[in-house]
Amino acid sequence: MTRSLRILYIGLFLVTLLVLGVWSTRSFFGFTTSAETTVLNGRWTKAVETHYDEEFPIKRLGTNLWAALDFKLFNEGRPGVVLGRDQWLYSDEEFNPIVNEELNLQGNYALVEGVRQTLKEKGVKLVMAIVPAKARLYPEHLGDVKPSSIHANLYQDFHARVAADKILAPDLLGPFNQGKLNGQQMFLRTDTHWTPEGAQIAAETLAKTIATKTPLSGEPQKFVTTPAEKVTHKGDLRLFLPLDPLFENLMPATEPLQKRNTVAADDQPAADDALFANTEVPVALIGTSYSANPNWNFVGALKQALKSDVVNYAEDGHGPILPMLSYLKSDAFKNSPPQVLIWEFPERYLPVNNEIGDADPQWVAELKEAGARQQNVAANTKSETPDRAQN
Repeated sequence: MTRSLRILYIGLFLVTLLVLGVWSTRSFFGFTTSAETTVLNGRWTKAVETHYDEEFPIKRLGTNLWAALDFKLFNEGRPGVVLGRDQWLYSDEEFNPIVNEELNLQGNYALVEGVRQTLKEKGVKLVMAIVPAKARLYPEHLGDVKPSSIHANLYQDFHARVAADKILAPDLLGPFNQGKLNGQQMFLRTDTHWTPEGAQIAAETLAKTIATKTPLSGEPQKFVTTPAEKVTHKGDLRLFLPLDPLFENLMPATEPLQKRNTVAADDQPAADDALFANTEVPVALIGTSYSANPNWNFVGALKQALKSDVVNYAEDGHGPILPMLSYLKSDAFKNSPPQVLIWEFPERYLPVNNEIGDADPQWVAELKEAGARQQNVAANTKSETPDRAQN
């Protein structure tokens, strides 16, 4: 390389660095921190470093390029998503084999029974809303990747086990399939979750079972659901395809989401107010983001279908087990238990080792032991109760 070429090479390199540096500083226009973030405690420096690292153009360029190669050459995204056909995305939790899956299954079955016993001691009837996997309901959009064997009969097995434990758990898969036949979309194409239509069908199915098997006391209340804003929804599974902004055109398209709002038809106390008042609400809801996220209006659909207020204790991002454990230790459960507790439980969480948060491990183990003992007693009283029911 001649001296002039070396100078040109160095010059281009320095110019590139300068351009990228100037480009990255644009992100600091409007950059603010909280009052607690100061130079003296080091938090301001950390905040600046984190912000710069996230906005540095070379990092974003590299991320976008690598994601685009995975997407176009191998039809893959980041761990967390499985790409289907027709721009459908699925959570890989519905596909992957799981370490210690059989041990986890038996432990979670026992825990569910232990929870039932704890609720029964307080006079609370447990009703489970077992949410079928999106891949089970929409197999026609699957690509080359298929769910591992542990997922094949998981939904049917779950229902068989809770039925053996005499836990109410109406089938949601059948009504969902009927909704599909009627032209309704039960799950969002690019999201893990059900649509408001799917949530409504689940709520109506649960309400029919509760009305038949364990009717609520008290006067029925009227709730009205009306359309709210219509938004362009970017599904949570799109986050595992870091293609924007450079390759946004490769991303599965966004989809419309018609939000809903449910309110009491007259001057009745709302469930949120009942959390802090002496009003007893006959129904409590525990679950995951299927219940916690207001986008799906599941709690609203339950209120209207049950003709009853519902207190929502569901949590986003913690699975179905942790919110239940937290509730069982809460003052709300100790002082004002409901008549019926609906436990929304996606089937994909059954074979995994679910987090328990700050719950006492010894107490959780005791719940499982109590549940396992009861299941063994039930198994011994029936000569043909299988360990895991077959489809």
